[in-house]
Formats: sequence, structure tokens, C-alpha cells
Amino acid sequence: MNVSKVKTAIYGCGNISDAYLSTVTKKFKILDVVGCCDRTWEKAARKAEQYGIRALTTEELLADSSIELVINLTPASAHYETNRMLLQAGKHVYSEKTLAVELEEAAELIALAREKDRYLGVAPDTFLGASIQTARYAVESGLIGQVSSFTASLTRDYKWFMEMGPGCLQKGWGIAFDVGIYYVTALLSILGPVKTVSGMMETRDAQGTFQTVDRMGEPYRMACENIAATLKLESGVMGNLLFDANSVITLSERPVMILYGTQGILYMSDPNQFGGEVRVLLKGNAEPVTLPQSHPFETESRGLGAAEMAWAIRRGRANRASKEMAFHALEVLHGIRISGETGRQYAVLSTFEKQSALPRGYKNIAPELLDTEENAIAL
Repeated sequence: MNVSKVKTAIYGCGNISDAYLSTVTKKFKILDVVGCCDRTWEKAARKAEQYGIRALTTEELLADSSIELVINLTPASAHYETNRMLLQAGKHVYSEKTLAVELEEAAELIALAREKDRYLGVAPDTFLGASIQTARYAVESGLIGQVSSFTASLTRDYKWFMEMGPGCLQKGWGIAFDVGIYYVTALLSILGPVKTVSGMMETRDAQGTFQTVDRMGEPYRMACENIAATLKLESGVMGNLLFDANSVITLSERPVMILYGTQGILYMSDPNQFGGEVRVLLKGNAEPVTLPQSHPFETESRGLGAAEMAWAIRRGRANRASKEMAFHALEVLHGIRISGETGRQYAVLSTFEKQSALPRGYKNIAPELLDTEENAIAL
């Protein structure tokens, strides 16, 4: 079946752009990436030359009616402004996480996308990767029985991260909203919407001084909110989140993602990655075993959500990395903050329709050959 490619441009040529451009220009044939744009022209020019595409000004990108989809890779603090500008120009938008920093801003963007009849997709899209899709397949096949609870945690040393690049100083770039969103999204994609949250969110040791040579002794104030929370899902499943930004950095992160079921325990991998081992300990067994990957995209595939949304545009169906799920995930995090501030349980107001998992049938097809929805990112 012949399907026209979706002409696409990148907005924002910072650190994450290489991860996207290396995949969206080569791996997903549904996307025709024609240009890139950055408010710093030199950045756009360098990426354009590197990937064989056009460097565009903001005005050129907005005025080019042939560009249907824009992938927004600006910093989180600029997502609201940039997404709004692109939607108002009539573009479909796929945004890096999060949808916006503030919940009210995110709600406005969703309303605008509906008003303009435009698709609005939001990262993270790692939940479409082999690891989380395999975990979902295991759960939905009944391998561990009925899921009854979960736990998810990550520790980092955000003062070290800030020294490497002081993005943590900005609101929306702390461990909860920048990294915890991967864990929340993975849980939502498997277990569905959250009903209530109870928890705390705070920033410890926010004041400090730079230790790098170029800024030695200069004071800073850091936004790296820690989270401890309990969630109850609409399904009745309950679980805990812990994101600690004041611990240590190791050579490799040790994330924890565990689903507890009536017939077994499922040990998931890092939800910030597309691949990784999924292990299961079944009732009556002494040791967990590693499951074979049931789905593709085990390696870096940033932009998979944008490619899946491009197919949704062409087929007129809902996209999987949806604005509704992204808003729900954002509300869960803000709900934890509100719960901590008020000392009360927070009832989550939003919900979303859980989309179908990716199909399994194309596991052994080389990613560079994925050029039809039936053998690629199909329903």
C-alpha cells in the first residue's frame, strides 16, 4: 500500500537533536525530514550540513505549508511557547517531554490542538521500545496473574549532573519531571490511568556553589525535586514511586521497576532506554528467568513516537504517545506536589484511553527496511 511520507522538520538543535536526527532521517521511512531550525542559526546550520537537510529560520518553517509535522526538541521550559506557536501555525507537533512545565499550560495546548484539529504527540516514546512492550505483553498474557502492586525508583546525584550542564537549575528539569516521567509513562502504558496520589515533593540542598573551573565559587539555586509517593490506579493496583536527586552517581544507573502479580513478579529494565532485560519470577520458582524480547526496537530509537504518529496521521487514527496520556502523567507528578503542599490525597482529574500495544509480527525485520505500517509501526 503506497502511503505518502510526512514532511517533517526539527525545531531545536541542542544536545538531544543528534539522537533524533540519526534515527528519523534513516530508520523511519514514513518521515521525510526536510529541515531543522534553531533560534541560534549556527546550530541549525551545523546540523543541516551534518544530516543533509535544510537549515530553516523560524519564519521559513512556519510559512512552509509542505511541512506537516514538527518535532520540538527545545528545552522543557520552552515547550509551551514553542508547541503553541507551531500548533497555531497549523502544524502537527511531536514534543520532547514534558508537554509543558505547568499543568495549566499543558491543558491549553491540548485545547488548541483539538481546536486546530492537529495531532500533538509527546515523548517519552521509550515505552514503545522492545523492553516495555515485552513487559506489557507478559502482563497482558497473564504470565504473572493479576497485577496487584508496583514499585519504581531511581537515585541520582543532581549536583554532579548540574556541573556537567546546569539545566537542573531550571524548573521542569529536575529528576521528577525530566527522568521520573519515563517511569510514570511506562507504568501508565501497561497499567492504565491513576485515580489518586499521596506524596511529597521537595528540593533538598538547593543552595550551592559551582566547582567547575570556569564558575568556581559562583552560587546557584537548583530545582531538582525529590519525590516519594503512593499511587492508586483506576484498576485498583497500588504502588510506590521514589525519585531521589541527592544520592550518588554510578558508572551505570540502577533503576528499579517491579510489577508484583498474583502468580509472579516482573522485573523491568530502565524505562529511559528502548531495550533491556525483562525478567520474571513465577510462583513456585526459586530464581527469575529472562524473557525473550517479544517486540523490536531494542536499540536507540528516539523519534519512534513521531514516526508512529505519522502513521496515525495518514491512517486517521489515534497515536500511541498521545497528548492525553502525556497530560495525565504530568498531572500525576503535579498531584504529588499538591498532595505534599496540602497534606491531603490528590484526586487525579484527567484520564486517557490506553492504546493497543505495538504488534509482534515484525520482530525480525531490519529497522531500516520498515517502510509500511503493516510490517513497521502498525496497528
